[in-house]
Parts: sequence; C-alpha cells; structure tokens
Amino acid sequence: MFSSEGPSDPAPRFTSPTAPGGGSRLSIPEIIRKKRDGEQLQEDEIQYFVKAVAEKRLQEGQIGAMLMAVRLRGMEPEETLVLTREMATSGKVLEWPETWRGLLVDKHSTGGVGDKVSLPLAPALAACGCKVPMISGRGLGHTGGTLDKLESVPGFKVSQSPEQMKAILQAVGCCIVEQSEELVPADRVLYALRDVTATVDSLPLITGSILSKKAAENLSALVLDVKFGSAALYPTLESAQQLAENLVSVGTQLGINTMAVLSEMDAPLGRRVGNSLEVLESLECLEGRGPCDLHELVTSLGGALLWQCGRAHSISEGALHIARALEDGSALRTFQAMLCAQGVEAGTARALCAGTEELRLQVLKLAQVQEDLVTLRDGTVQQILALPIAQVLHGLGAGRTHGGQPINHRVGAELLVSVGQPMRKGAPWIRIHYEHPELSEADRQKLQRALVLRDSEPFLPGPRVVKTILPGNTPEGPGQQRKGAIPKN
Repeated sequence: MFSSEGPSDPAPRFTSPTAPGGGSRLSIPEIIRKKRDGEQLQEDEIQYFVKAVAEKRLQEGQIGAMLMAVRLRGMEPEETLVLTREMATSGKVLEWPETWRGLLVDKHSTGGVGDKVSLPLAPALAACGCKVPMISGRGLGHTGGTLDKLESVPGFKVSQSPEQMKAILQAVGCCIVEQSEELVPADRVLYALRDVTATVDSLPLITGSILSKKAAENLSALVLDVKFGSAALYPTLESAQQLAENLVSVGTQLGINTMAVLSEMDAPLGRRVGNSLEVLESLECLEGRGPCDLHELVTSLGGALLWQCGRAHSISEGALHIARALEDGSALRTFQAMLCAQGVEAGTARALCAGTEELRLQVLKLAQVQEDLVTLRDGTVQQILALPIAQVLHGLGAGRTHGGQPINHRVGAELLVSVGQPMRKGAPWIRIHYEHPELSEADRQKLQRALVLRDSEPFLPGPRVVKTILPGNTPEGPGQQRKGAIPKN
C-alpha cells in the first residue's frame, strides 16, 4: 500500500554534522546562518534539514530559528520545490493500483467559515468515476475542520489505515480521513511549531505544508481553493493570488496536474455554520438543493478536477457532470456508502441520507438553546461578516484553541437572510445554537456588528469564485512527468 521506507528510529537530539549518503559534512547551524543572511540553500542542505526534522534529531530551538529565517528571508522557487518534495518523501507515499492512474483527485481549501465543500464534493467526484483519497484536517482557531464536521455523525471513524483506505476507494470511490502518522512526518513537526513561532503566514512554508501532503497521496490532479477576504488567511485578492500561483507552480513541478481558484471569504459559505449544522446543509447540497454559493463552489471545483483528469472536455462541462450527480441522487448514494464504510451504522446512514430533516436532526442532535437576533433598523443587507460570527461560535465551544481540545458539535449559527435582501427593523436575521457557555450580551453586540445594512435597492450577490489560476506555459501535457516530480511506482 505504501512505497518507500519511513524514517529511522529517532535519536534523542541532533548530534552528527555529517550529511547522510555522502562524504560531505553539513552543519545545521551553518544552514540556519545561510538562510538567516538571505543566501540560497542548496538541495543537499534542504534535504539534510528535512531529514533531521523527520527523524527528530533537532532541538526545537534549531527548528524555530530555521522557520523564522525562512519567514523573514523567504525562499527562491527552486528552494520551495525542493523543500516540498523532501517533506513529501520524508515518510511513506501512498501507492494505488495501476488501473486507477489518472483518476486519483483531491482538493484543498485554505480555510474558511462554513466551508463544507468537501462533504458533497468527494462523493460527487466518486459518482463521476474518480477516486478521492481525501486527507483532511481539524478546525483550529476560527476556521472549521472537515473531520470535526464528519465526527458529528455518530460512529464515523476518521482514522483509517492505508489498507482500509484502499478498500474503501475500491468499494465506494472516496474516503475522508485524517493524516496517518506515517505520512509526511516532517510536516507534522514543522506544522506544530509554525503557530508558536509566528511563522504561519510564510509562503514557502504554507506551500510545503499543503503540497507535501497532497504529493504523498500520489494524486493525478489537484484543485486548490485559495480564500481571500476578512475571514481568510490572506485578506486581499492580490496576496491570495500570489499563494495560488506558487501552489500551482510547485504542484505542477511535482508531477500533479494542479490548478487553483480564488474565492471570496468575507461572508460565511452557505447559510449554516457549525459542525452538525454544516452536515445538514451538505446533505441538502447532495440532494441538489441548498445555498447557491455552496453549489457554485462544489460544481466549480469538481468540474475543474473532471477536466484535469480527462473525464470532461472543459471545466464547464465537468461542472455539469457534478451538478447532474447531485441532482440524480448518485452523489448522495455514494456519501451514504462512504458513511457505512467508515463506521456509521446502516440505519443511521439511511436516516441521514434518505430521511426528513426532522429525522436527520434526531441523529445529529440540536443544541439545547436556539436564539434569534433581530435587525436593529431597516435597510438592505450589504454584507454578513463571517469573522465575528466564527469568533462568537468559537467562544461558545464550536472551535478549539489547541490541538486535541474537545468541541461541541451542536454549537452553530443559521443565517436567516441573504446578501442583497431588504430587511425591516425587528426581523430575525440569525439564529444561534448554543448550550454552555451561554450567549453573552457582548456576544450579541459582536454578532450585530456582523450584519451590515445599507440604504439601497435589493441586489443579487456576486459569484464566490473570482479567478482561476492555471499552470504557466509548460510544454508537458496532462499526466506527463515534470521536473522535480515524485516518482510514481
């Protein structure tokens, strides 16, 4: 199931300055100094550093110093490519049957509020003939995590061995799982330290972290949903585009057909925020219903992947295939099969996928309290700001401040209005679901500031996706090996 060998047993600390596999001698302090002074690192120096990280032979202070040096001095494109490749191969790389070549696809989002796209997208792609080995994460800070949403379904198991992943893909076509300890061990170490060293926003480190995990999945095609806006990592379109272009360039050079979309993240995606509530909305999407902006992102990203792997002649044709899978029930049936394959009892999965909303709520459970807030004046909804809503829900127990912290899956919010809609004073605009702690007056005031009203005529909101980033003028066609690519076994 895996190709290549994992890291050797970790030593208690870094002691040897000798580079593995050669006679030259490399020094971690010297590598840190070079990057600190703005010099370009050589391939063997980056390889040496990543290997030492994966094998846990470095002191935290050394890793933190290197992270800060990269954050302040940056990396040349060649350095970022080598860093990503070495991180991807620092552990084991997933291996799939030869008959699946060209069909293995995945997406990655840089995070947002109400971003539940993975739940309907993975089964829709599988219903269209793809194999989707989706490795997802948990929520941290104000952004939600795909695994947390799925764990609000009783019995769903996010931990699956490589052999179990292969069996699920064979039977169902998609799985959504957590990262195995055997995959990309260097990223696990660096990711944990980036937050505490204030290096989260480093472009080379973001690129390496995202793409090393996707490269270890041994994918054929990847689409990246890079968010911009007040509730995103990058507030402006320009800064998000720089990240998107970097990701597409490095992903392509790693041998993955890679593209990106830039999507707005000022307002929550869809109408429901919070783990259980987002599962409910995902089920609506899987029935061909639900909010238009969620449907837009699912079909856009899915259409791009179908085009990339050759199952559609264009992105727009691929989007039509995804929309058809949502409308004809094949995506929903695939989602139900995935739930059962990942530990959910058949009756529970059937109640969620074939039952009424009342039956679904019996499975997912509502919070003890639902409180509506009303508009304070007349006007047209100009904006609904995602960040204040997410911050309040986080404080009510929907999110975590550190890894492993328990969360309340039932805490969430429902938007009762849409951007562009006229409102009268006193009309309800948001419903908050909570238990303990309770909603405070300060929370209510913060939520009211999330609703921006203007004296204007009603209007239709713009699209979520504002730009698509394709690879540069590369001579290679789809599926061909590129410079720096990870070998496919």
